[in-house]
Amino acid sequence: MCGIFGWVLAGSRRQNYDALVSTTDLMTHRGPDGAGYWIGESANTLYQIGLGHRRLSIIDIQGGGQPMWSADQTIVLVFNGELYNYIELRKDLTALGHVFRTSSDTEVLIEAYRAWGPDAVARFRGMFAFLLWDVNEQRLLVARDQFGKKPIFISEMSDAWVFSSEIEPIMQLAGVDRSLDHDALQDYLLNRYVPGPSTLFRAVKKLPPGCYALWQSGHFSISRYYNPPFATTTPDVTDFNDAVQLFRETLEDSVRIRMRSDAPFGAFLSGGLDSSTIVGIMARQTSDKVRTFSVGFREAKFSELEFARTIAQRFDTDHHEVVVDPALFMEHWLTAVLRRGAPVSEPADIPILILSKLASRTVKMVLTGEGSDELMGGYPKHRAERWIELYHRIMPPAVHDSVIRPAVRALPYTMRRAKIIGMAAGERELTNRMRVWFGGVTMEDRNALVGQAVPSEPREPYPFSLRTGSTVRRTLFFDQTSWLPDNLLERGDRMMMAGSIEGRMPFMDTNLAALVARFPDRFLVGKIRGKLVLRAAMDKILPKDILVRKKVGFRIPIDEWFRGPYRDFVRDMLTSDASQINRICNGAVISRLMNAHLEGHANNEKILWSLVNLELFLRTFKPANIEATLTRAA
Repeated sequence: MCGIFGWVLAGSRRQNYDALVSTTDLMTHRGPDGAGYWIGESANTLYQIGLGHRRLSIIDIQGGGQPMWSADQTIVLVFNGELYNYIELRKDLTALGHVFRTSSDTEVLIEAYRAWGPDAVARFRGMFAFLLWDVNEQRLLVARDQFGKKPIFISEMSDAWVFSSEIEPIMQLAGVDRSLDHDALQDYLLNRYVPGPSTLFRAVKKLPPGCYALWQSGHFSISRYYNPPFATTTPDVTDFNDAVQLFRETLEDSVRIRMRSDAPFGAFLSGGLDSSTIVGIMARQTSDKVRTFSVGFREAKFSELEFARTIAQRFDTDHHEVVVDPALFMEHWLTAVLRRGAPVSEPADIPILILSKLASRTVKMVLTGEGSDELMGGYPKHRAERWIELYHRIMPPAVHDSVIRPAVRALPYTMRRAKIIGMAAGERELTNRMRVWFGGVTMEDRNALVGQAVPSEPREPYPFSLRTGSTVRRTLFFDQTSWLPDNLLERGDRMMMAGSIEGRMPFMDTNLAALVARFPDRFLVGKIRGKLVLRAAMDKILPKDILVRKKVGFRIPIDEWFRGPYRDFVRDMLTSDASQINRICNGAVISRLMNAHLEGHANNEKILWSLVNLELFLRTFKPANIEATLTRAA
């Protein structure tokens, strides 16, 4: 796990070696164990190629330094992530005649490229982003893993292409346009995250998951090499017991290969089904005590430490905890915004950053349970989607708008899940409904904030491109192509790397995804609980109360903190003379939302969190053209 930075520059865009070092070293937190830099030229001397690397040593600690060159000095690589199947790939490549000098997965990547060219990326089972310069072909290969666990940002300008694991180094490079992308800002207000490939900066894009790009002779092109299996697979596993057995074996293998490490490792443990499953499997595959790390809160109704302790005791782990209070949370908030290069979309990001700093004192890597819900239908929305089409057939739109919608909006916050389901049910377009499930606001709400009507069509159609199969499968496809890479996995990378620790996610495995796509909906989404196959697979391993426990989610007491210790802070962020968001959005709407929340008349936690974090982002990164971004409503 590392930080990578690189460029291809022509003419006056060229930079010196010190610029490469200083921009790369802005990601020292991603790689505190070492660094490497290289600057070269294209054969025709028109272009300067620069590659920088910050290293967190996990595999082949002594021999895996980067940039790494091939033995014949024709390929140079900087690589972020891990190839979990590097041992198997190494055997295949050795049989083809390839010779290895190190035991690192980085050298395996180089030799895989030598054997199979850019198509090698489809053979990788792991998480990765890399920049590879091929001297013979005079081309740069830029690639990202199938689900987008590892990031790569791209800024393409006249005579310049810049690549980075994070946004901040790109913004610090001379000549980069710092203008805000007003369309992305509108998307953020609706989704609570910026859907790829956009970012909040007009000049910076994300390489989409499952894609690679080639730069050659001044031309830059992107190709897709992977689609989530829900797009192409027809369910063919009809026996539930067979499904459970296949799933258990594949998940155990996924955990096993992610325990390959030359450095100490552990697991993040929330006490929920997903992380408990990972810890339970880890404990069965090692004779050493598994190190586990958990985070909780003083507010008992938000803390899951008791459940985490139950699992820690069950599997006799070496257990560590941290309790987050408002002061500790606030201490890390700005760091989270800076490392994310965007507003922090969920409050849970910040406790993960705090926990990562705790864990990095004793381990270099942790396994986590992220991705399970998006793989196997674990959210209430997945169960609700099975009935929404029926609701649309029997409920006239006019009746919903005049009767159901007002009743839903009047529901108390204690019925927040029913409220979200009611709001989503009113959206007859799948694209709009997918946004409501997480964003918690309708198109009308967003338009009121920006003071103008905004087109509803998504700018990136790919997450909505699956038109066959059930609404459950189409929702899971959206989750795996938008919600995961642009929010949840982005959080996992940025917050854990900010704490200088690597996070591995066994549920985000291509073999496991291929298997689960073969299951019918009824094996995934039950009437009461989701992830039926997972619960059955862990029936003899996890305690009963963990298996049947209602999904809680990683909730933070932001609602209470906004009304209490953060009250003045919220007012300053949203309504003071210094507030930028109050000038570019509809200030009257913001004040109404804020006052209703602070006075206890409504819970507007989600939208207020989005607005406060947008304000923090604007103050931290100081993008250009803020005042001209949106037309303020009268």
